[in-house]
Amino acid sequence: MKIAFIGDIVGRPGRVMIKEHLMKLRRDEGIDFVIANYENASHGFGITSKNANELFSMGIDVMSGGNHTWDKKEILPLLETQQFLRPHNYPVGVVGTGCRVFDVAGERLAVLNIMGHYGMPYTDNAFRCARDSVAHLKEQGIEHIFIDFHAEATSEKRAMMMLLQGEVSGIIGTHTHVGTDDFQIVQGTAYLTDMGLSGCRDNVIGMEQKVPLERFITGVSGRFEVPEKCKKILQIAILTLEEGKCTEAFKLKVFDDGRRIKTEAWKE
Repeated sequence: MKIAFIGDIVGRPGRVMIKEHLMKLRRDEGIDFVIANYENASHGFGITSKNANELFSMGIDVMSGGNHTWDKKEILPLLETQQFLRPHNYPVGVVGTGCRVFDVAGERLAVLNIMGHYGMPYTDNAFRCARDSVAHLKEQGIEHIFIDFHAEATSEKRAMMMLLQGEVSGIIGTHTHVGTDDFQIVQGTAYLTDMGLSGCRDNVIGMEQKVPLERFITGVSGRFEVPEKCKKILQIAILTLEEGKCTEAFKLKVFDDGRRIKTEAWKE
């Protein structure tokens, strides 16, 4: 089984890069299943039903969320009717789920969406939720398990790896929009602290630079906006899974000027 993961899709620029490149990547790399984070897909905050339908038509199979899941209220019915996840460690009674199981290439794949604690909304304990959810999936005989861990703190993400290494197929972090350089495979678990955004690459975490700069200089904030024009990037991780383990993985950076950078995950 070969799966792919795309981190935070930021606004129209991110959607444009998905449209222009994802279907070709699926064909060229033999990808069976694509997971992507919708957290910032519509104007940088949440997702609309229109953009959701567009992204599914572009080759994405399931989408995960995070702290901006609820920014567009039209997400509520989508969580019940479409292949959407929200962080699984929201309290019982919150609409939707953060864990779904899919039939992929004749096998079962579980996708789990967890949100961290530092700088995030109130949720149940991320680590207990992830640990218990993985144990429950394994009791059902599900070997292939992928986690999108949406968290601010790199320490939380690394700790999740320490907790679940050897137990899941992959853990890739989202939220910071800044890709890290620690893609590795340990005990059959692929791990990357943060995938990095798909969208504008020449501003501040995919947003127009004016408001972030004013905030840092003056302490006065404003509304972040996704630029109309910018230099764009698509960042995607591709994992090969066998018997619940990741056997090889690499990350592709696809630039709008035609460049591509491929980084292999190292094996411990």
